[in-house]
Amino acid sequence: MAWTARGWTVGATLVALSLGCRAEGRRWDVTSRFEPACVAPRPPATTPSLQSRATSRVITVSAEQEHDEPVSPSERRADASVLRSTPPLDPSDSASESPEASGPASPLVESLQTLEAAAIEQNPTLRKMRHEAAGAWGRANYAGALPDATLGATFLAPPMNFMPDRQIADIQWMRMVPWLGRLRAEAQRACLEAMALENAYHAERLRVVGDLRAAYYRLYVVHKQIDVTRADQSQLDSLIQTANARVATGDAQPGDVLMATLELSGLQEQIIEYRRQENATRFEINRLVGRDSRMAVEPPEQLAVAWPEWNPDLLRHVAFEWQPEILAARLRTEASRWGIEVARLRRRPDLTFGVGWVVMDAPGGGPGTGRDSIMMSVSTTLPTRSAKYDAMLAEASEDHYAAHASEDDVVARLDEMVHALWEQASAQYASVQLYEQTILPQARQTFEADQQSLINNAVPFDRVIRDYRALLNLELGYHRALGQLAVTLARIRQTVGVDLDAE
Repeated sequence: MAWTARGWTVGATLVALSLGCRAEGRRWDVTSRFEPACVAPRPPATTPSLQSRATSRVITVSAEQEHDEPVSPSERRADASVLRSTPPLDPSDSASESPEASGPASPLVESLQTLEAAAIEQNPTLRKMRHEAAGAWGRANYAGALPDATLGATFLAPPMNFMPDRQIADIQWMRMVPWLGRLRAEAQRACLEAMALENAYHAERLRVVGDLRAAYYRLYVVHKQIDVTRADQSQLDSLIQTANARVATGDAQPGDVLMATLELSGLQEQIIEYRRQENATRFEINRLVGRDSRMAVEPPEQLAVAWPEWNPDLLRHVAFEWQPEILAARLRTEASRWGIEVARLRRRPDLTFGVGWVVMDAPGGGPGTGRDSIMMSVSTTLPTRSAKYDAMLAEASEDHYAAHASEDDVVARLDEMVHALWEQASAQYASVQLYEQTILPQARQTFEADQQSLINNAVPFDRVIRDYRALLNLELGYHRALGQLAVTLARIRQTVGVDLDAE
């Protein structure tokens, strides 16, 4: 290492002093800490204004609201603490719940409400979005904070001579202060983005619950199809016995027995297909709940579907007011509006303030020599490239226009879905009523009358088989229409974002 006449300089390590807010392992009370930051004045943007309530409302669909109970609007306010109340994961728990460690699944009798609560708690997608929303609130915790100050020291060995004084060290403290208006705009944007992610979580929760209800109702339909087919198998066995007796007395042909036996084989094939559909539906339910696909799910014995006293205008109004997907789109649009303000304030300079202490001495000097000195410095950035900041502003503006178009797309799509689902539900309800009041009673009367006439040799055997096949198809169609009606009503509740009561 070479030595020079003036000495050599040893640079000390810069020490970053963290002066911002620190979480220190605690959960954030986001509701009390960030709601005031989200009601700051709007930036002077030239784009169309949105409803002011979109910037402060966060929708929370509680587990009780998912269970077909009427909910008052006051109970639908935000509860951001739900997103941040997830305990840390225990690796031992994960190991105990792995498919390799678990044994054969035991049958469970679970209600739809129990499955919904389990899905909200365990679904992997919902867990991921909960953590993403909590992380966004964590970012909002520091988005508006000042950058950390820096403390630096420079030691000179040997000291730098200034005759008669010499400099031993130089200690400096520096703080960069961005444009405060830009910091406030960034904090506002981060808060709105966190609220948008939280509403996106609630929209995804509605989707998961809607898919779970639809699968549960389909499981009922498949289960009823199996029950009806088995009952018809028993009925067909009795017809085969009747046909055998008629063949023995010479009143029927052996072909009648073969035709009935072929029909019985067709029913067995249908049961095999229904079993496959039943297992596939169970697998889907377990996937939505977030558990082992081998877990058994018992289908409901009955499906009580009450026709609600709704109308398209009511559903449209509720959807535009409470649907989290719409609120998330509005909040993203508001966040992009603040992004324009952030880009506009990029032109403002950032100031850096510094204080330094110069350590001096003067060995053998007279009085007044070797005294320490204090330095004070101010520096600023020079945003001179207009093209650069024009490009930033153009980018933020285009992002805002894109967010606005996305919001319009969500509104139009939900408006179309509300009307389409209501028309679909009305048609399905009319079909169910027609099945219950007209089609099924007449089909049963026809089959029973022809079955009685067959005993008296008044009708051919193939006519009874046709009546039986028609009755079977109509019974299956009735349960299918009932299940489709229940699925459509569940989709309507998912679309409007509220578990509306039937009344």
